[in-house]
Amino acid sequence: MKKAVMMYLKKPQTKIAVIVALMAQIIFCAVWMTAYDGVMDRVEHLKMAIVNQDGEAGSNIQKQLQTNLPFEVVALTPEQAKDELLKRNIHLILTIPKHFGEALTTPGMQAKLAYTLNESNPQLTKSVMQTLISRITNEMNSSAALQGTQLVLQQLNLPADQASKTAQSVLSKVDSRVQSLNPVEGMHNQMVPMMLVLASYVGAMLMAMNIHQVSETIGSALSKRQHLAFRFIIIIVAAALISIAGSSLIAALGGQMERGFGLFWLFHFLTLVTFMFFAQMFLVVFGMAGMFLNMAVLSLQLVTSGTIVPKQMLSSFYQSLGHFLPATYSVEGIMNLQFGGIHTENDVWMLLVTIASSLVITIGAVAIKKQRNTLQVSETSAAPEAA
Repeated sequence: MKKAVMMYLKKPQTKIAVIVALMAQIIFCAVWMTAYDGVMDRVEHLKMAIVNQDGEAGSNIQKQLQTNLPFEVVALTPEQAKDELLKRNIHLILTIPKHFGEALTTPGMQAKLAYTLNESNPQLTKSVMQTLISRITNEMNSSAALQGTQLVLQQLNLPADQASKTAQSVLSKVDSRVQSLNPVEGMHNQMVPMMLVLASYVGAMLMAMNIHQVSETIGSALSKRQHLAFRFIIIIVAAALISIAGSSLIAALGGQMERGFGLFWLFHFLTLVTFMFFAQMFLVVFGMAGMFLNMAVLSLQLVTSGTIVPKQMLSSFYQSLGHFLPATYSVEGIMNLQFGGIHTENDVWMLLVTIASSLVITIGAVAIKKQRNTLQVSETSAAPEAA
């Protein structure tokens, strides 16, 4: 056994294997612990829009909510609010309908608030907004109950049955009506964006590592242009096969595809191509050390892309970093095509920009680097035969 241990330890790949596992642990712990530190303390970064259709009475309610709620509350028109909600720039719309203030002070009438939320978001966003809906409704009921009690005290000279009816009208004075845009059907669908980003980038970095090792082995037997051409060809072919397999499996297992299978598959294909070129770039530039960068990039993308928590709840550093990583736009596009959303073309353009940037850096690095000559071994072995 001692002989076996010594033989393995003499191979550099054994030490590299342990170092890779160690670095994965260090990178993920460092990134996730710092990125999610204080996330729940930044709930106020989420936004709510108020659409006031009740004039002065609605304005008073708006001021009250802006003072009491730990969120940024903005006043918008119905069209502006819906557009911002679909863009995920705001996370809840509260509509104060006409005659709401009148209904609050009229016995027997129930005042209704209308809420609109976009489920095409991280699960945490939906949970926070549902809690907020209950809080607002309860606060409005407490306020209405106070006003109603004052009204009852002014009407103490009423008969008992009428006083009872008036008291009953005080309870649950405010009701809520919630409208969900782009509903998500089940937890398995909610997890698809994160699963696709994780699976796609892990697959891309492992493929890039193996192709890089093969390229190093072949060395100068092929020209730099031939090496690059093969890398580009295998990325396109592999992305096409993998994306059709993944998209088909998601559809077969009940995955939502609001915009249809074709668009979902095409965007998945674009995501894979982007990740493969992006992951390959680090290996071409830094060699096998690029795998450590790929592990760091994978972890950073998972925390900054908005698959787990809303980007608005991250620190400013991680929010800014997310703008430069392709998973941010991949997640936005997948959510739009899977659950519903707008401006997917912006995400497509940003992924294309990432591909173009990765190509430029990769081609530049290949042009600068000297090619490894693997023919020397065969030449030296052939020399004794010639002699």
